[in-house]
Amino acid sequence: MSGPSIRFLMPYFGRWPFWMPLFLESCRRNPDINWLFFSDCGQPDSLPENVQVREIAFQDYLAFVSEKLELDFRPVHPYKLCDIKPTYGFIHEDDLKGYDFWAFGDIDLVYGRLREYYTQDCLNRYDLISNHARRVSGHLCLIRNNPRMREMFRDIPGWRERFCGPHEAVDEKVFSRLFFRYKNLPKPLFRFLNSFNPRYRQSLFHETYSTPGAKIAWMDGSMDFPSSWFWEEGRLTNDKNREREFPYFHFVVWKKNEWAALPEPPAETVLQLARQARWRISAQGFEGLE
Repeated sequence: MSGPSIRFLMPYFGRWPFWMPLFLESCRRNPDINWLFFSDCGQPDSLPENVQVREIAFQDYLAFVSEKLELDFRPVHPYKLCDIKPTYGFIHEDDLKGYDFWAFGDIDLVYGRLREYYTQDCLNRYDLISNHARRVSGHLCLIRNNPRMREMFRDIPGWRERFCGPHEAVDEKVFSRLFFRYKNLPKPLFRFLNSFNPRYRQSLFHETYSTPGAKIAWMDGSMDFPSSWFWEEGRLTNDKNREREFPYFHFVVWKKNEWAALPEPPAETVLQLARQARWRISAQGFEGLE
């Protein structure tokens, strides 16, 4: 184990996306990090040793959440589960025994070498690590596994009503307010005013530029984003910053836009690609690298 232990808690219901073999291969290349899924999608092919899928029906999972949180959590669509991500550590406390950190996230991404970013020094210092500078990153966030952090969701104003109401990005917009205010101030003033909040001081909010194409400008200040990302034996780079490694690439913008017009590739094609050591991700989808 390279430093403090990490377990991702990943409820996911419906149908595995076509890129699931590629996602899982990026998990495999992070062997000292663990992923635990709760799902009705079945067992994926070629499941890595560090990924477990606990099969459970969606309605049974909702009943489990309702019992743990002592409320009536009955959303129609699984997407509402995003709102309760800050509760995962509390709900699944029994599954976190022996782990130093728990994490929540999405699966419309691929991981790079996570330990290159989540170093031992970083994990020893911070209780929450977000991949955005001014928001909790719902697509990947690490939280220390202790009672205070597992139950911090209880400080969300009206959390019971929010969890039972329509989806409102509680995991990002609302949960973030426990750590900082004054979101739109210039950086020096933002950091100074929020430094009085001990939760902010004990957390790392750092932009990793892992969700290009969204509202946040690229690291050079422009809206000119990489056109290709390269996954090479676990190392993740792109065509704008070829020498810089990234902890993960969240391809949600291409998924919603360019990929929506493309035919879904055959399952066997994706499985074969996942077995290769190198592949490219672009607006045209996934392809192997020579």
